[in-house]
Formats: sequence, structure tokens, C-alpha cells
Amino acid sequence: MFEEAQYFAPVNTKDDGSVEVELASSHPGFSDSDYRDRRNKLAALAVDWSPGKPVPVAPYTDTEHEVWRKVSTELAVKHRGLASQEFLDGAEELSLPGDRIPQLSEVSEKLSPITGFSYRPAAGLVPLLDFYGVLEDSQFHSTQYIRHHSVPFYTPEPDVVHEVIGHANALAHPRFAALYRLAGQAARRVESDEALEFVSKVFWFTMEFGVIGEKDGLKAYGAGILSSYGEIDEFRKMDIRPLDLRQMGTVDYDITKYQDILFKAESMDELEDVVGTFWAECDDEKIEEILHGK
Repeated sequence: MFEEAQYFAPVNTKDDGSVEVELASSHPGFSDSDYRDRRNKLAALAVDWSPGKPVPVAPYTDTEHEVWRKVSTELAVKHRGLASQEFLDGAEELSLPGDRIPQLSEVSEKLSPITGFSYRPAAGLVPLLDFYGVLEDSQFHSTQYIRHHSVPFYTPEPDVVHEVIGHANALAHPRFAALYRLAGQAARRVESDEALEFVSKVFWFTMEFGVIGEKDGLKAYGAGILSSYGEIDEFRKMDIRPLDLRQMGTVDYDITKYQDILFKAESMDELEDVVGTFWAECDDEKIEEILHGK
């Protein structure tokens, strides 16, 4: 079964209680013992957390803050010409710091008065139903680690840049926040693994990799595009298709490279009418009808 965040490095708790993140040999930080130690400590913060507790403070280093500063500065420039207006409006309202990594509690304090959303820490992989389900409660799972400093504009996995710059700015706009909540409701409503996978794939091709038509051209609103320094420059060259629930819920994709198939909403109204209505009303029977063209 498809699992959201299957590209996360596995996180294991050893017999002695220590936490270890298993980085692949191809990961930029694989041979950096200091970085691996940082990853383990940051993951342990989330492993030790439970709902009701304060979100743990991540003790970021100057090097980590500098990575955020570089990436945040460059992405902000690209967003001005390539991000959807709703995303830009959300970013202006949220006003994330550009010179340092914000704590998740700080993001929540800024975000909650705007749309009611707050952040909760994740060490890595979050079970599919848990990841989507809490969206109904206006909560979003987020990692706290940041990409390796040797390649500040690349990450093989979602980091705090993706989770906060990509998602929080969208969550700061009421129309996007409402769509996230509907996705959470749908995930909790469906019963079969197949139906849950379908819901998650529609999310992938919209809130993660969605594009939208605006008066001055095609723009991105998906967090996966808007948090990627390289992909944001390439998305207009991809195979752009109209919104189609069946295709979005069944098409295969490769998470290790730029997404070459993207689905375009002609407007926010269409996105809400097609995808929002689907999430608001879908159940296993409706998804079965879509899958088999009934």
C-alpha cells in the first residue's frame, strides 16, 4: 500500500532507549557524523512527545539557521513570480522569519489565529491515517530537522523547509486550510486501504504538487513544488493535465525525481468544486465508482 512520507528515513528506538535515524548511503549527510548525531537528537524530541505536551524546542545551530536563511531568501524570490496568489497572501499574513528556523510552536502561534491550524512534531514516517486524520482537527505533522548544509538547495526527504515554507504558508490562507481539513475528514471517513490510498494520492497531486491557472500564467500552490529550489523552475515544462479525480487517484509517480505529470486547476473555485467536494462527500462506494467509471 502507498504510504505518505515513504521517502522518510526510518527512525528506530534501540533497546537502550536511544533514537537512530537510518540515512541511506546516498544521503548528503550519510558520512557526516555530526549531522547524523543532530538528526538522532531532533528525532528523539518528537519520539518523546505526546499530544497535550508542549511542542519540543529544537536547539538549532548557526549552520542550520544559515541553511534556512539561504533557502528561504531564494525561494521567496521565486515565489513572487511562480506561486499562486492565495499562497502569496498566506505567506504575507504568516510572515515567517527569513533569517532563522522558526520553532514549530512559533509557527503555531502565528498560524492559529489566522486559520486555526497548529503544528505537531514528527520524527519521520507518520502512519497514513494519522498523518491525514489530524488535518480534520486543524493539526499538521512536521519534521524538525533541516537538510544537510553541503547542499542547501537539495533534500532527498521532506525537512522543515518543506513542512513550514511549503505547507504553513498555504495553511495561512483560509481557502487552502479548508481543503486540508476536508482531506482529513475524507481520510477518517473511508474504511478500506484502497480508498485511503486514493484520498492520499489526490492530496499528493493537489496540496503537494498542484498547479493553478492565473491571469498571468500557470502558478504553483503545491508545497512540494514551492519548497523545491529546482522544481519550482521546471514545473511549467511538465505534462500539465486538467483536474481528473480518477487519474490523480491512480496514476503512478516517482518520488525520487521531479513530478512529470501535474494537474491544473483553472481557478480556486474549480479546485474547491472538484477536489473539495470530493473530499467532503467521498466514501468507499463513491471511490469505487470513480475507479471503475460508474
